[in-house]
Amino acid sequence: MDVETLQAHCLAKPGAWADNPWDHEHPVVKVGPGERGRIFAFLGAGRVGVKSATTREVADEWLERYPGDASVMAYIGRSGWNDLALGGAIPDDELIEAVDESYRLVVTGLPRRLRPAGWEG
Repeated sequence: MDVETLQAHCLAKPGAWADNPWDHEHPVVKVGPGERGRIFAFLGAGRVGVKSATTREVADEWLERYPGDASVMAYIGRSGWNDLALGGAIPDDELIEAVDESYRLVVTGLPRRLRPAGWEG
């Protein structure tokens, strides 16, 4: 799995769009309209940051399964966000599932009126 393939997967989701608020090489991917859009994937060279769960305890399951390839994200990790390595021990299908779950968690956290058309939760 490479970052470009994962970005294409993210952007294919209803209401998803790329933003680059910190001028990094790779963007974040948000869902929701404009200023109210919320990040569901932090893309980086060789990694993706995702919301893995609503609690840190549940998100820690990734750390237990993939101790060398999953880590708590800086600053927002306490809210269930993890960094997952691309091209390591985590299978590609699990990386896709992690992005899909992050999207689901973020969309369900949006007010109903801001959820994208075409999203079925």
